[in-house]
Amino acid sequence: MTPGLPTAMDRPHFIGIGGAGMSGIAKILAQRGARVAGSDARDSETAQALRAHGATVHVGHAAEHLADDATCVVVSSAIRADNPELARAAELGVPVVHRSDALAGLMGGLRPIAVAGTHGKTTTTSMLAVSLSALGLDPSYAIGGDLDAPGSNAHHGTGDIFVAEADESDRSFHKYDPQVAIVLNAELDHHANYASMDEIYESFETFVGKIVPGGTLVVAADQEGAAEIAARVAGKEDLNVVTYGESEKSDVRILAVTPRGLTSEVRVELAGREIVFTVSVPGRHYAHNAVAALAAGVALGVPADDLAAALGKYTGVKRRLQLKGEAAGVQVIDSYAHHPTEMTADLEAIRGAADGSRILVLFQPHLFSRTQELGTEMGQALALADASVVLDIYPAREDPVPGVTSEIIIAAARAAGADVTAEHDKAAAAGVIAGMAKPGDLVLTMGAGDVTDIGPQILAHLTH
Repeated sequence: MTPGLPTAMDRPHFIGIGGAGMSGIAKILAQRGARVAGSDARDSETAQALRAHGATVHVGHAAEHLADDATCVVVSSAIRADNPELARAAELGVPVVHRSDALAGLMGGLRPIAVAGTHGKTTTTSMLAVSLSALGLDPSYAIGGDLDAPGSNAHHGTGDIFVAEADESDRSFHKYDPQVAIVLNAELDHHANYASMDEIYESFETFVGKIVPGGTLVVAADQEGAAEIAARVAGKEDLNVVTYGESEKSDVRILAVTPRGLTSEVRVELAGREIVFTVSVPGRHYAHNAVAALAAGVALGVPADDLAAALGKYTGVKRRLQLKGEAAGVQVIDSYAHHPTEMTADLEAIRGAADGSRILVLFQPHLFSRTQELGTEMGQALALADASVVLDIYPAREDPVPGVTSEIIIAAARAAGADVTAEHDKAAAAGVIAGMAKPGDLVLTMGAGDVTDIGPQILAHLTH
């Protein structure tokens, strides 16, 4: 199956084309034959990968980057209203399309699986993409992170399945009409857009309401927020609800998760029989993600035994406990965790696989709003490490908030008995944490900002 281009998407211009979500959509459009162009604040390996697919990628934002014959301008919620290319689009009368609408258009005529939740979306979407590909089903997919090489976050497949990460942060996941939807969890986050858990629940209910008649909701039974959503949609007509988890009442029940070093053996009961398979990343939360992927694939008719075996082909995604290298007997691992729940899960997973090694963390808080609301919990999570270095807040799309700094996190960490150091000079951070490390230690670079770039610098310091 080779779907055509959505209306008016044959000559799209992407503002922020190098972003995780934007670049995937741009790549799929290029693979479908669109003449793709765009701009980003800086050059990157992702931009270079898009150029290899024929896209024109400008560095920096300027009005002249928008071609006069562009058929639409694609933006994300991070693009500010004063962007010069956006202003030029208004002058030319070029339609502006949100990223989520563009992605929804790409799903037309296919069988979509939409993966939602406060945590675990990228991992679960990646697990489905890798395992379905391993089975020869050649799905299309759009993921919020690279699988391995730059630009591997998306693919235009010849099969009829489209696997997409569904972002709740700005309610854009309301745009999709999935045949199968996964809700991994629901917690209060994205405080600039949600004021309460009730608003979170309402938003997820709207998402679930978009599942096509006769479709399936796969939902975690063990997580409080997800279970609340399941309860709210119970009895909804034309909706199949499949629960998964360790609860005895789960439709797909996790019987055991057994650590095997940096892998886990997972034993589940599905349709009255046991299935055992391996997940090649450590941690109970990743095992749960794999079971969610298994349940979703089965809901689309993929044989359970085949899919379980194929899930073992998944070896991780960039920034999700990704080993960056080893030097002087110290392993450097990259973690995208930026919410306290994610931080706790990754630190517990590494602790379980560390075999007594010390765990050192270089943490970069992400967003002023998140730090303001959850900074205390972030500090408490860092207490699970043996020692931490905390950088200044990575602002991303936000302006500073008076009184909101990394000190909120540092104070909470120290109150919890943690060994934590503040480092305001990001350029010095690699040397600081490398100087703390001893042979046998594990060093985690943690956060959703550019802390990931420091991993190679740490390795360089350790080498010398």
